Amino acid sequence: MFPLPTPNSSNKAGVRNLLGSTGQVFIRIETCFLDCVKDFTSREVKPEEMTCSEHCLQKYLKMTQRISMRFQEYHIQQNEALAAKAGLLGQPR
Repeated sequence: MFPLPTPNSSNKAGVRNLLGSTGQVFIRIETCFLDCVKDFTSREVKPEEMTCSEHCLQKYLKMTQRISMRFQEYHIQQNEALAAKAGLLGQPR
């Protein structure tokens, strides 16, 4: 068995972020379910309901990935601007 980490401020922040992200995914799953599943008279999931749910979740994941990439690009630009302002860009090490 692996030992559990002792709680400290950095662990708590990481867990809080993870739970927040996970909560957002569950909210999206629920939204896709409510948008796509309309017939509760059968225990079987209809093919169109499955397709709708899959497309909904794929769209959410692609959107989340794209936003994450844009944030990374923004932070890289901000770091480069700060480095240039400090005169660190292009200097030999």
